[in-house]
Amino acid sequence: MRHASPRVLLAALLAAVPTLLAFPGCTKTVEAPAASRVTIVQGHGQVGAIGVLLPTPVVLRVLGTDGAPLAKIPVSFNIMTGGGIVDPGTVTSDANGEVKVKWTLGALGTAQSLSATAPGVDPVTVSATGVTPSDLIVAQGNNQVAKASAALPVQIVIRVTGGNNVPIPNQTVALAITGGGGSIAPQSAVTNSLGEVSVRWTLGSQAGQQTGTITAGALGPVVLNATAN
Repeated sequence: MRHASPRVLLAALLAAVPTLLAFPGCTKTVEAPAASRVTIVQGHGQVGAIGVLLPTPVVLRVLGTDGAPLAKIPVSFNIMTGGGIVDPGTVTSDANGEVKVKWTLGALGTAQSLSATAPGVDPVTVSATGVTPSDLIVAQGNNQVAKASAALPVQIVIRVTGGNNVPIPNQTVALAITGGGGSIAPQSAVTNSLGEVSVRWTLGSQAGQQTGTITAGALGPVVLNATAN
């Protein structure tokens, strides 16, 4: 009886491996990578007005044990200091392993922070600095000259800022005439996203120096000047 050569036997064995692996107990199990850490992509260290939505969303990335971005991992956000709102409170990571939230700073101090946590992963802290109104300036239109009883040719622009020249939106600015008659319209306005309001000043009938004042909360008064001829 003729025996098969070792080479033929080896080839037959290799050909049978896929079939053997198909039987129960012979299938190789590959475990999916688990979340190992959460990193900050953007939004850390911002400076913004207290009570206002930060300009840059907070974006984090979930990484697996293999170092690759990991999808479908829930990340929960909680305010730690400063008050404020983070929206939404929980986000599931996308195909890039990323989650994105909006952060509105609170009114409980300048130091603001939130914590992000994912299952089985150390929490990550994202920080921001909240600023309060500190400066009230006339950005445009002060010290103009125009005919008596006429509107000044350039609108008055008032700007409210905080530390680091951060614009303060949603701040009420009040204006009043203090000398020379005339009128300012509107007499009260709320600052826009640039921290600014614009008003029109119509001079009174009295020739010479005319004045007004500006206040914003505890800031001011700041004096407005114009000359009627």
